[in-house]
Amino acid sequence: MLNAMITGSSMKVFQRKAAEVYPFLEIYIARREQKIAEIEQIIERYEKKRMMEERAYRTMSPLRRMFTGKKPDHHLAVEYIHYVKKPMEQMRQLRMEIEYARTLLSQSDPSDMITLTPEMEKEFE
Repeated sequence: MLNAMITGSSMKVFQRKAAEVYPFLEIYIARREQKIAEIEQIIERYEKKRMMEERAYRTMSPLRRMFTGKKPDHHLAVEYIHYVKKPMEQMRQLRMEIEYARTLLSQSDPSDMITLTPEMEKEFE
């Protein structure tokens, strides 16, 4: 999929011998999986914090609630976009990169020439 995007565009195409790229791809996949795990932890911490805030607000007395105030819904929506939606998009992108790297690993022989994405080539050097 990414290979088709690369070959159809005017970007510079990076080709390397598969045998020299295999160790790099394994490390690349491990890094991406670690990054996904970190993003999942960030999302989980945010959701836990929001639930605690909501629970604390609901347990307040009506008089105290009147003086404390709750975050407006549009603030909550912006927080959600910042802490959940954008990181989820980033995770989706990382999973696509991992999938591409795994297909390179599984479908190529050591003597083949494989095409790397510009991001992969940048990290390879």
